[in-house]
Amino acid sequence: MHDTDDIGSNHSGNPHLWDMIEARIERRTFVGGTLAVAAGSFLGGSALAATQQRAKPGKVPPRRLGFRPIEPSSEDAIRLPEGYTHEILAPWGTPLLAGAPEFLEDASNSAADQALQVGFNHDGTHYFPLPKFGNSRGLLVMNHEYTDANQIYSAAQGSAITNDAAGREKVAKALAAHGVSVIAIAKGANGKWNVVKGDPYNRRITGTTPMAFSGPVKTSHPMLVSSITPSPIGTLNNCAMGYTPWGTYLACEENWNGYFGTDDVAWTATALETRYGVSRTGFLYNWHKASERFDLAKNRNELNHFGWVVEIDPFDPKSRPVKRTALGRIKHEGATCTESKGRIVVYSGDDENGDYLYKFVGDKPWRQVRAKGLSPLDHGTLYVAKFNADGSGTWLPLMHGVGPLTPANGWADQADVLIRTRMAADTVGATRLHRPEWVAVHPYTGDVFVTLTNGSVNNGAAVNSGRPINPFGHIVRFREAKNDDAAFEWDIFLLAGDPAYDPRVPVDQPIFGSPDGIWVDGSGIVWIQTDISNSVQNRANLSIRVGNTDIPYGYENIGNNAMLAADPATGEVKRFMTGPRGCEITGVTMTPDQRTMFVNIQHPGESTTYWNALNGAPSTANPSTVSSWPSGGRPRPATVVIRKLDGGRIGT
Repeated sequence: MHDTDDIGSNHSGNPHLWDMIEARIERRTFVGGTLAVAAGSFLGGSALAATQQRAKPGKVPPRRLGFRPIEPSSEDAIRLPEGYTHEILAPWGTPLLAGAPEFLEDASNSAADQALQVGFNHDGTHYFPLPKFGNSRGLLVMNHEYTDANQIYSAAQGSAITNDAAGREKVAKALAAHGVSVIAIAKGANGKWNVVKGDPYNRRITGTTPMAFSGPVKTSHPMLVSSITPSPIGTLNNCAMGYTPWGTYLACEENWNGYFGTDDVAWTATALETRYGVSRTGFLYNWHKASERFDLAKNRNELNHFGWVVEIDPFDPKSRPVKRTALGRIKHEGATCTESKGRIVVYSGDDENGDYLYKFVGDKPWRQVRAKGLSPLDHGTLYVAKFNADGSGTWLPLMHGVGPLTPANGWADQADVLIRTRMAADTVGATRLHRPEWVAVHPYTGDVFVTLTNGSVNNGAAVNSGRPINPFGHIVRFREAKNDDAAFEWDIFLLAGDPAYDPRVPVDQPIFGSPDGIWVDGSGIVWIQTDISNSVQNRANLSIRVGNTDIPYGYENIGNNAMLAADPATGEVKRFMTGPRGCEITGVTMTPDQRTMFVNIQHPGESTTYWNALNGAPSTANPSTVSSWPSGGRPRPATVVIRKLDGGRIGT
């Protein structure tokens, strides 16, 4: 299902960043060596390299990475460097709310059970420390991106959705497994972290939780009015996240389009629906067969309730989640927050091949806005990025009445711009990217890192020169201009890949592919997590046809998905962690003292072409053919808690 991100729906003809990168690669010679791109100012003419070690006053630049790197692995296990240990926390189905039943190994828990338990497919996460106990007690808030029918249903329940009571129960269970979990956790006397079952802070936000809308788009907007759900409910496909300086959590709705479908042969997609990848079959979930809420022919406007950033107050279990519409409607991969002159800044990638990078800037210092009882996320300007071949860049405002976004060109108002964010970005001339994913901001230099997972399908990108496209992905780094919200300069931080297939990849750089999650910790270490699609994970002898040429590539040397650590100040990159078979490593956070790290393992045991060929494909009757992590039976997404045996800071 994730491979749909590779296909994309952007046929605008706007310029593509990879063409600019490839053109510069052809004119320059790699100097070799780890982080040659970042440390050597690969694109040339950029001030980034000269300033990459600049620290804010009073800050200490990060130390060298202090662990011995590990090799790639295809084992069905968590692997860490010598001197580190891990434990499993809050796997799918863990009892969370008062009265929650225990997880049943055969997956026969009901939808009502699931609503009281930790959700499925852990993704973006953040640790909120509780006062006085910050390093030993806090709230771990995490997204649950999607469900896998082979794993969440028992053999007796089966995986097919039908228009009957059994089908409605399966849809209800899947909806209950989506969303967000707010989990109170505490470290015991033995150093082991545990879920505090029944804690007042514990909360499940699901696909049926009542939602509020705020900002320019109102629930009364004609494109949001729904006869099935007159008041918006639920959040779906929450991928990466963000957290605000005022202590709230931002859950991001990514592949929401795949939940909708119809059996009505008369239904045809509108231009807006086509641009957002909406189709008759969706991702073959077939929820529409048992719930009219997801039937495109019967409840078309339900689509527009999704694609937003959802703000959640983890410290107020009675608060209603709010969809902040000023941040735009896209497939939000994340909502990374920072500040500029006291104003909130939020970065978000639109995770689909050929789509764009966005930035929201508040119009006033956020403390002033909150002092008036308003949300800083409702008042500001949404921009989309345009990259230039000379290493400069421009943030283009998506503001009604500015540039081509006028009534004369068919744009009614700002709400219209935000509901049709992708089309607005097409119109102003944004730069297409290879699956823009997570964004991270360096606490010392202010550098901003963006992971671009891959571009393994052309989707109209200008590659007709015969140059190979980009199956392994890369990471872009940029820096904002001073006193100018609309200007930045950019460079390449890392080219992912295997030098056996791509000689431009430095030979002493750890081989990795499909960078996805990225986060910079308080020491300045850049943590990079990978999401190699299960269609190609562990496989050799692959190729992509460009024109009349087959470009070979493979993932056989890269192994399972991994997490790496990079130090921009020294140029080091090391592999820190590898995950079990079929999984994605995603979501990372730490306690304030940096001595405990929380990392999420998503979809272990999911159908994986390589392992299916060896062991058979997973099914409701036998879900463990690819993986039996973490406990030797049914695979379960879970959080991994990592510590150093000597009690020191992670990574140093």
